[in-house]
Amino acid sequence: MSLVIFILILGILVLIHEFGHFIVAKKNNVKVEEFGFGLPPRIFGIKKGETLYSINLIPLGGFVKLFGEEYAEIDPKDNKKDKNRAFIYKKPWQKALIIAAGVFMNLFLGVGIFYFTLSTNNFRSEPMPVFMPIDFKYGTQEKQVIIAGVNRDSPARKAKIRVEDVVLGYKSGDNDWQSIKSASEFVNLIKNTKDSPISFHLQNNKNGDTKTVTIIPIFEKDLNRYIIGVNLADVVSIKYQTPTEKLLSGFYHSYNLIDYNFKVISKLFSTAVKEKDVSTVSHAFSGPIGIFAVIEDTVKSSGKKLVTNLLNITGLLSLSLAMMNILPFPALDGGRMIFVIYEWVAKRRPNKDIERTVNFVGFVILILLGVLVSINDIVKFF
Repeated sequence: MSLVIFILILGILVLIHEFGHFIVAKKNNVKVEEFGFGLPPRIFGIKKGETLYSINLIPLGGFVKLFGEEYAEIDPKDNKKDKNRAFIYKKPWQKALIIAAGVFMNLFLGVGIFYFTLSTNNFRSEPMPVFMPIDFKYGTQEKQVIIAGVNRDSPARKAKIRVEDVVLGYKSGDNDWQSIKSASEFVNLIKNTKDSPISFHLQNNKNGDTKTVTIIPIFEKDLNRYIIGVNLADVVSIKYQTPTEKLLSGFYHSYNLIDYNFKVISKLFSTAVKEKDVSTVSHAFSGPIGIFAVIEDTVKSSGKKLVTNLLNITGLLSLSLAMMNILPFPALDGGRMIFVIYEWVAKRRPNKDIERTVNFVGFVILILLGVLVSINDIVKFF
């Protein structure tokens, strides 16, 4: 079940990306030789018109093969009509549209998914972990606390508090229910409550189940304070309340996520350089194996929220795929765009041998990075 969902999600992400390249290439009269799902070797294909639609053995990608993607593919003896159908002979603005189309399709898919999931949740996002102080540009953010771990034989474990339980509120004595905004506030609450009963209203972030539990803290000598035996993390929910925010919530939420992810990645890299330690960066990235592990855990634990959780994962992966592909790295869409911009500005095509070599080296580096990330995923998740 998990494997089927994993392949389906990756298939949708890849197909929507490649369909962007495909349809814009067709609109600009570029011949599309093959539209492939998966990576070679080919299992079978059906030719419709001038395009071969193929299913390939490795279901972790896809591709669109355009006629004349590189100069080496074009025979100088080809007639003018054939050259007019080649990608390399199109104007720079046409090439830019074709290259950027895949990224835009992934962005639009993410926007559409998040609009749907937000609209079905009263335009409020799921609680998201925050690893650094952040003020999201759009929407109103609400700080909350989530249970990140539960100690064995602790009062929390006996009260059946679970990992991913979000603390919606607490109540002690005859006081009214109150909210908790941060992990430090939670810790101080337990310290001050001491050995008196305290009730918590919780909602599990994975399956949506709600419950109210009552706990009596215990004194921990090593920490010299009262505890209930949990590890905590700060999370944030974003609410889109005005008519404009609701209408554009898919765009706004996608922007918030992309902006935050870039800031976190920048922070991780700067910390790694400062401390001369890449372990933090390596743990922040996952490949297909890591994605499968997350999907498998989601399928097992989501309950009634399975569809919503899978949609949120798909939306986030779609935005991540767009972010990755737009990077100006050889062999990625962003890297190819650099050569197009050069041609546009310099009014001449780049050296074909340099372009081919750079793209080949970039492709090899990407493969090696993929292998390293996969090894890291195996160590991290298994």
